[in-house]
Amino acid sequence: MLTTSLSFGGLRVESPQSASAVEKVSTDASLALKETKAALIDEYFQKYNMPLAGRGMKMVEEAEKNELDWRLLAAISVRESTGGKKACTKVKNNPFGWGSCKIGFESMDKAIETVAHNLGGNNPKTARHYDSKTTREILNAYNPPSIVPKYTDQVISIMNKIGAENVAIAIASNK
Repeated sequence: MLTTSLSFGGLRVESPQSASAVEKVSTDASLALKETKAALIDEYFQKYNMPLAGRGMKMVEEAEKNELDWRLLAAISVRESTGGKKACTKVKNNPFGWGSCKIGFESMDKAIETVAHNLGGNNPKTARHYDSKTTREILNAYNPPSIVPKYTDQVISIMNKIGAENVAIAIASNK
């Protein structure tokens, strides 16, 4: 049993809390953080009238599921297609340039899921390129410097414009 201590003018009151109450607070905080990240992505897309506005939560959820930086998918889509404005034309629903624009998806959500799954190293066919790598290493594999020399730095710059990597710390330090 956990307790919360409150002080009122020198009087100390102990309030017991169940583990489920603590879990609820943790879940609420986690959801609030996800919502904040999604809002930052959507605000960035909206600022520049990008078609992927409104998909911030999907990107955050898939990034978390695949242990990626929460900003990575959004930044790649901005670099590759201006957030969906100039998505691959020969195939449908590919704002990431995935597969050199030769692979289409049934929906934007499916594109987000598939690219996140691959970049997270969770597809056995592509894991050798992405598994257990840092964001910088993932980007170097996604579009090698020998092909586009400044690609990694460009995507990381976009990530930083979207928001701080650790949003919770950034929010706390601004209070």
